[in-house]
Amino acid sequence: MSAAGTAPGDALPGTGLVDRDPVDGEPGASGPVADGPTQGASDGDPDDRDCLGWIEPARADDPEARLARWTAGYAALPGRPDELVSADGALRPAWARFLGQLAGLPDCEIAARLAAAGRHIHGTGIAYRAYGDTTERDWPIGALPLLIEGTEWQAIAAGVAQRAELLEAVLGDVYGEGALARAGLVPAAAVAGDPEFLRPLVGVPPSGGRHLHFYAADLARGPDGAWRVLADRTQAPSGAGHALENRLVMARALPEVYGALDVERVASFFQAFRDGLAATASREEPRIGLMTSGPYSDTYVEQAVLSRYLGFALVEGDDLLVRDGLVFIRTVAGLKRVDVLWRRIDGDFVDPLELNPASRLGAPGLVEALRAGAVAMGNMPGTGLVESAWLAASLPALCRHLLGEPLRLPGLPTWWCGDPAQRDAVLERFDYLAFRPAAAPAQGAFSSRAFGGGRDAAETARLRGVLRDRPGDLVAHEPVRLSTAPVWDGTRLVPRPFVLRVFAAATPEGWRVMPGGFCRISETPDVHPVAMGAGVRAADVWVLSDGSTAAQASLLPPSDRVAVRRVPGLLPSRAADNLFWLGRHLERAEAVIRLTACLLDGAGSVSMATEDRATSARIRALLHAWGAVPATEGPAARLAHHALSDGGMWGSALAHALSARRNAASLRERLSGETWRALSALREVLEAPAEGTDSEAALLDRAERALSLTAALAGLAQENMNRAGGFAFVDLGRRVERAVHACRFALEFGAAGASTDDLGVLLELADSRISYGARYILGVALAPVRDMVLLDPYNPRSLAFQVERLAERLAGLPSLRQDGVAEAPVRLVASLAGEVAGAEAGTLPLETVAAWETRLWEIAEAVAARYFPGGSDAARPETLATLA
Repeated sequence: MSAAGTAPGDALPGTGLVDRDPVDGEPGASGPVADGPTQGASDGDPDDRDCLGWIEPARADDPEARLARWTAGYAALPGRPDELVSADGALRPAWARFLGQLAGLPDCEIAARLAAAGRHIHGTGIAYRAYGDTTERDWPIGALPLLIEGTEWQAIAAGVAQRAELLEAVLGDVYGEGALARAGLVPAAAVAGDPEFLRPLVGVPPSGGRHLHFYAADLARGPDGAWRVLADRTQAPSGAGHALENRLVMARALPEVYGALDVERVASFFQAFRDGLAATASREEPRIGLMTSGPYSDTYVEQAVLSRYLGFALVEGDDLLVRDGLVFIRTVAGLKRVDVLWRRIDGDFVDPLELNPASRLGAPGLVEALRAGAVAMGNMPGTGLVESAWLAASLPALCRHLLGEPLRLPGLPTWWCGDPAQRDAVLERFDYLAFRPAAAPAQGAFSSRAFGGGRDAAETARLRGVLRDRPGDLVAHEPVRLSTAPVWDGTRLVPRPFVLRVFAAATPEGWRVMPGGFCRISETPDVHPVAMGAGVRAADVWVLSDGSTAAQASLLPPSDRVAVRRVPGLLPSRAADNLFWLGRHLERAEAVIRLTACLLDGAGSVSMATEDRATSARIRALLHAWGAVPATEGPAARLAHHALSDGGMWGSALAHALSARRNAASLRERLSGETWRALSALREVLEAPAEGTDSEAALLDRAERALSLTAALAGLAQENMNRAGGFAFVDLGRRVERAVHACRFALEFGAAGASTDDLGVLLELADSRISYGARYILGVALAPVRDMVLLDPYNPRSLAFQVERLAERLAGLPSLRQDGVAEAPVRLVASLAGEVAGAEAGTLPLETVAAWETRLWEIAEAVAARYFPGGSDAARPETLATLA
């Protein structure tokens, strides 16, 4: 079982569909955040990768010839409806319009645009992890969207909205009066025995009056061409963020085609969803959080996209605290009340106190806060109950009973075997039907071959045994044959199976359906596109407007509704911790790179040779002490390779760069695309093999390119990060590490009797050769070098400069004390600043420098203790803060 409490399930018998979609029911951990090469990338230059699968040589065809070549030989698979062609083989009107527009572009232009889109995906970190993966993969979007005419979409939207309202009514009864079970309209035994039925939520009225706020349905066409529901997604539906990313990528790649077809926009849907969640809160300007299981989640990238797009705080269970019946987010400015939580973890993992005691993803007391109406949650815990297969057999009757109308979007013909009459019907058609567990979480009992003639004797005996002894554990349904849509195979269009996920959001005006969705489409005829992974790509979904132009929408509210503010944004303590360590790891990587460059640059130095390589020995010893190289002896090139590119050495530049990337992965909603591209480029430079052989020249070139990227990252933080946000913590991390390194370098290379090489290396490590040369004409000397590296407040690399910046950053952070006394980090920095300002380079004992280094470590620990204490039982200084 995953950390989210959901185990990987077997595919649905006969279809390859799984109950638990890794795009959907993930919300737990399945491995570490990506820290190695991105999977799914080409073996060549990253700039040449083609993530969208369009590999077409340039041709000189005219548009008509190009269209004929693309569609030559295309035919629907036997017995399955197809999106591109009708039953008579003619192009459907929507596709004729789309391909006609696309054919107006030369092949080379299309390929260039889609290759650029692939580079954009890779560079900005649009990624996912298939269930069980330990590393991320570039997002595999296909080159073609799925097209749906506006009139057909209206029928789909009406059916999805009706189905969402029906499931809301079922949930309201099951967790309320229980009239449906008393009337025999839902099987009481199935409800009570379902692991997704959460008894502590019975009788808890949801804030805002709804259990279900966000719903998704997986759709496919039946043999008659009508859309059918394959699965309802009510637990924590995922994919909306992927749909948003798909749209941004495709509109960027094919803007003329996108505009010419009047594609319905999706922004108004997200705005309506945001307004709907806000309406469930008791305060006029509510604070909304997206509750995630963290960066190990299969869909964490998508969650970060949504939190950034919607303006929600991305929070984990450890970020939350329930006190006096209210829910708060732990921030660097104290406790801040949260009014609404959009849940993206399994319902029973929300509260280890009243639900699953094994949960490490929730917050104790959340159920009590829900019971008191102090927080609204979308979706309420327990909504996963209506995903269970046993309910599908009852939905047509329930729709007539609860809504007074027939079900507009039916599912597969389904029988719950716990009902004697339905079980008898199943036994009569046993060899034809497919089987799956009645309760959604109870997966893995039967293989994907357990249907029709695909069952062997052992499987048949096992199924019949369950039907005899525990029939209520099984549901039977007609096998699925997925309809097809066109994909590009490198030379032409071919039909492939697909599944369409459609999203609906509860708003004050009723259910709102996203005009589009999330499409998963197979790259081969024999792979069922249920979970993102090998052989499956995503596709944007274009709903073609009925009017002359598609409605324009934006998430920007009217200007008269937003008051001007200049206050810091909400910064959870966990996010501040990751920002702090992002800065620290980047600075450590830079220090190792600079030290390695000095080793390589001086390996052939005549002066070093005449000094018996004493300076080189000190460089090697420091690299070894920092865990960057395994030993101090050996050729400089071999040691430099370890120090730069050996991820197995915990102190190598690559190891620190990967650590920085892991911290950044937890901050995706806060980092720009440029920052992510620079982090990815730094990793690629450091882990790339040297050209030809690992020569000293090649390694030195690699080090210099890496230093350029660390400088770029520092510049992005300095120039692009808002000073009212997380910049202070990134800068605190960089400054404390740079100050430590200034002390350590001075201790190693600035002792009494230091050689010219020692002092030259010290200036190089402090990036101060040019400044020193401009100030001193007579050459290097101990006291001036020490002064520039340690005490010069005008040198941005000196210890004194770092201490001044530390004081500035801490002064700008919120204080949680109400007595006016300075907090521990401020006191420690002020004391150190006074000593550094009063020191003289010529008489400065190295023991004092060593003491300063120790004090800097104490400052780092004090910052951590004050702003991001760890552990659920840690003393929290925010108890003195005003709760807002």
